[in-house]
Amino acid sequence: MKICVVGYGAMGHIVCELLASELAYPVGLECEYKTLEETDKAFDCIIDFSNPANLDMIVSFAEKYNTPVVFATTGYTDKELLKIEELSKKVPVLRSANFSLGVILLNRLVKEITPILKEDFDIEIVEAHHHHKVDSPSGTAKMLLESAQMATGFTPNYERLGYCPRKPDEIGMHSIRGGSIVGEHEVLYCGEDETITLKHSAQSKKIFAVGAIKAAHFLVGKPVGYYNMEDVLFGGKN
Repeated sequence: MKICVVGYGAMGHIVCELLASELAYPVGLECEYKTLEETDKAFDCIIDFSNPANLDMIVSFAEKYNTPVVFATTGYTDKELLKIEELSKKVPVLRSANFSLGVILLNRLVKEITPILKEDFDIEIVEAHHHHKVDSPSGTAKMLLESAQMATGFTPNYERLGYCPRKPDEIGMHSIRGGSIVGEHEVLYCGEDETITLKHSAQSKKIFAVGAIKAAHFLVGKPVGYYNMEDVLFGGKN
């Protein structure tokens, strides 16, 4: 299978290295191809590990050539997310806030146990990343929050400062930025005299590249639609 990788930063480099046995077309300022239109277009899927500024280029190309797209970029606005949703009505699209297979399993566990614990446990989410990360909270933390909210209807609390007693129907969200932390996500269920913790720690960025490539292999040949990594792992929308 031939894959085009948009974005040749740290993640783009890793994806291309892992695709050594396949033909990868890197697109980026440092590459031979600066835009998708400059390539020979002879690839089966796009993996986007760039930034939201490239969204219009990707959408236009995918619509024109009916190319499946794996969106691994974060930081999209609501308007940009609508563009991705519209694209999914024309070509197969897969978007995820995190491509770690372990994180996707963590999110599934949150969906499973939150309905059981919500009456007796306070829920807090903590995420930590390197000091270069510019958005907060992380896309993965938002994904975990959404799963917890769907099971509870609770309201997120992003900041506690001064006098702020905890409300029983809130989910605390906390972000840490420092050093070279690749990515850590923790969901705490805090009850009387006991605490349950679900935690995932990324040791390197390679895990995200592996997941994105797995997603691309899954997406090629699929019907038009909007897919996520749970579909890849658990066989949804087949």
